[in-house]
Amino acid sequence: MDLRYEAFCFADPLFFDEQRKSAEPANGYSGSLPAPPTGWLDSTVGTWRMLRPEAADLPEQGWKIHVSATMDNARRVLSTVHEHCIREGLAFKHLHGPEVLLARNAKYAPRSASGKLITIYPPDEQVLSDTLSALDDALSGQPGPYILSDLRYGSGPLYVRYGGFAERWTEFEGTRVLAITGPDGALVPDHRGPSFVVPDWVALPDCLAPHLAARKSGDPAAFPYRVTGSLHFSNGGGVYRAVREADQREVVLKEARPHAGLDRDGTDAVARLRREHDVLRRLDGVPGVPAAHDLFPVWEHTFLAMEEVPGTSLGSWLARNYPLTRLDPTEADVADYTERALALLDRVAAVVDGIHARGVMFGDLHALNVLVDDDGSVSLIDFEMAAAGTDAARPALGAPGFRAPDGRTGPAVDRYALAALRLWLFLPVTPLLELCPGRLPVLVDAVERRFPLPAGFGDELRRELLPRGVGPARTELDRPRPDWDAVRDGLAEAIAASATPEREDRLHPGDIEQFRTGGTTFAHGAAGVLHALDVAGRGRFPEHERWLVDAVRRAPVTRPGFLDGAHGTAHVLENFGHHDDADALLDAARPLLAQTRDHGYGGGLAGMALNLLHFAGTRRDREYAERARDLGDRLADALRVAAPPGDVGRAGLVDGWAGPALLFTRLHDDTGDRGWLELADRALLRDLDECTTTDDGTAQVRDGGARTLPYVAVGSAGIALVAEELALRHPAAACLSRQADLLRACTGEFVIHPGLLHGRCGLLAALAAADRRAPDPELKAAVDRHLSALAWHAIPWGERGIAMPGNQLLRLSMDLGTGGAGVLATVAATLDGHGRVLPFFGAAPAWTSPEPGRTAAGR
Repeated sequence: MDLRYEAFCFADPLFFDEQRKSAEPANGYSGSLPAPPTGWLDSTVGTWRMLRPEAADLPEQGWKIHVSATMDNARRVLSTVHEHCIREGLAFKHLHGPEVLLARNAKYAPRSASGKLITIYPPDEQVLSDTLSALDDALSGQPGPYILSDLRYGSGPLYVRYGGFAERWTEFEGTRVLAITGPDGALVPDHRGPSFVVPDWVALPDCLAPHLAARKSGDPAAFPYRVTGSLHFSNGGGVYRAVREADQREVVLKEARPHAGLDRDGTDAVARLRREHDVLRRLDGVPGVPAAHDLFPVWEHTFLAMEEVPGTSLGSWLARNYPLTRLDPTEADVADYTERALALLDRVAAVVDGIHARGVMFGDLHALNVLVDDDGSVSLIDFEMAAAGTDAARPALGAPGFRAPDGRTGPAVDRYALAALRLWLFLPVTPLLELCPGRLPVLVDAVERRFPLPAGFGDELRRELLPRGVGPARTELDRPRPDWDAVRDGLAEAIAASATPEREDRLHPGDIEQFRTGGTTFAHGAAGVLHALDVAGRGRFPEHERWLVDAVRRAPVTRPGFLDGAHGTAHVLENFGHHDDADALLDAARPLLAQTRDHGYGGGLAGMALNLLHFAGTRRDREYAERARDLGDRLADALRVAAPPGDVGRAGLVDGWAGPALLFTRLHDDTGDRGWLELADRALLRDLDECTTTDDGTAQVRDGGARTLPYVAVGSAGIALVAEELALRHPAAACLSRQADLLRACTGEFVIHPGLLHGRCGLLAALAAADRRAPDPELKAAVDRHLSALAWHAIPWGERGIAMPGNQLLRLSMDLGTGGAGVLATVAATLDGHGRVLPFFGAAPAWTSPEPGRTAAGR
């Protein structure tokens, strides 16, 4: 699970969102502060309120002060800092209200940003020193979570870090990141990790020297364990393997940070760890429950040492054994899996019964808290949500899809989670039930049709998991023979109905990336959604186009790329006739393009060059084509010296060499020079170097030691989709010898996400492209299977609308990369036969160069 997503689940039960000012209740922090005096600017940026004197002339970077606070003292701390900054004329910002502070200090909030309530921008080091001294006196004794990215000043809630004051961006390892200016004047990454780092060229101010010395002066002898490895990190602390120095006993060591890792009730990690220790003592001797050894403080943190139990998580067990992700599982394979899964469930139930017999509710039963050993025995871990008593309240934290609904207490909480686990082992999409409980009958029916389950298995799930009074919630996709026009209308209806043109930050709800890259982009913003509606024949939306135009006019360009920046938005504006705004975007992106080194389709040179070729066609202007060919030459040179594959998968359409390969095929279309096709072949062979052959004979992109990926963004489908474009032009290309293996990787029956870039629709698009080029009954059957299985993720929206969940299945998404717009574009590209699932795919453009172009000879 991507832990970034939890922080965006607090604001809205259906969509990822930030805790915006407009969503703050009447008790937001601003209401308890006096209005700023005349001559001060008061504005909102995301979850922050910004206050600065009109006459303030701040540097672009420097030493800034962060102030932390708890939920209890935040107003008091803010009032003190507000009064000081207004009096001294210091620019500062603060979070809008308690809900935002809680979200930023939650257990799985990003560790580098956790704890920050206020940021102050001293204009120079003397003001830095004076401000720290004054506020240290005023805030002495006030608690707050430790800000991991900063240096603590004294023993209070003040922290300091060197970084950017103004928002600037640069490219680092193929990703756009916040930047500061280096000693040579060039932009370099403004690293914001969970540890204090000073740039090499920056001198530590004298006022900070004693505090850095104090940070380094900890006594390692005071820590009675030797850490040998890390298992997990959250905002509440880490989990480590360790050895007790006194007797060399191997243990698991769990760390809790005070005032951090909050649950929705505001309970911090330390309180939960102490509760876990007490519960484990009560459960001592219960089979499948680890023994607790020591609970002890070191510095301000609390640690629990406990028995290390053998095994890997049930989630990992499912990934290795689940038959529906594999190529052509037999009925015997499915039956064998069913037998083993049911046996594991019985063992889990036995451990839970043993816990209940001691009068304890486990409270956090889900796949990652069940360990399976090689002999099939099971253990439960992570008892921080456990509580004694048959009427113990439902925990405030819990895993999506396994959390019991309101009203359940004590053992009933665990019975619900155990039933969810029974469903999850056969169809692991249980988080959907939190978005729409009425989808349970559809999911149970799918499980009963596919697995040879014992009589009554489905009835038990329906009794335990379907809330009383909730009936089945069905969509057009649930019909044996869906009306695909009605499906497309339903997807479009949900997208249009979810639009929020009154907001400035985003038009359609989508992935959390829209809050990083902006609400206008192609992958996660309005541009891609409007494109999908248009290519699917669902019409134009003038009000929403106006929103997009207004948004690009008011926001500076910070990213040039196609999926994540200006070029993708300009592409849509150009196609919709907003030519002047498209020009303005391309002009603003030009300096950023010149700095770009990444080669990919998503944010790199390939996507931007493809878009320039598109403009050459729409404008009949050869300058755009020349610029595209210049970028093609740069990519050809980069391909020749490309680094060997690394441990982390990048091959595929978004970041891999498949993107340049697509560009090279289009440069061939533009010039007629077949040398570009040879380059495309070489680029795809480079991506194939990052693939491995799995044990069922498919070719997938390796990602680390254990995981392989079949998706469009990263994986087999992205390579295969571009290879189909090359095959139409160069059937003898060497890379096509692996095409069958890539396509087989796209045929798995189960895919965790429905979306285009990281889910089922990307696999469907690759298979459909292959079937268009060379019709084949097996490919057609796989295409039909994917189309049918879209029903598993479909959520009713309104009377006839159909919504889709985004990444992690935690919230609905309407964007092109992860949500309904991508599903709509894929269904249209497949059923209408044009293949334009993304720009630059499908039929070659009708317009070609009216004059000879440069060749790729010698490349």
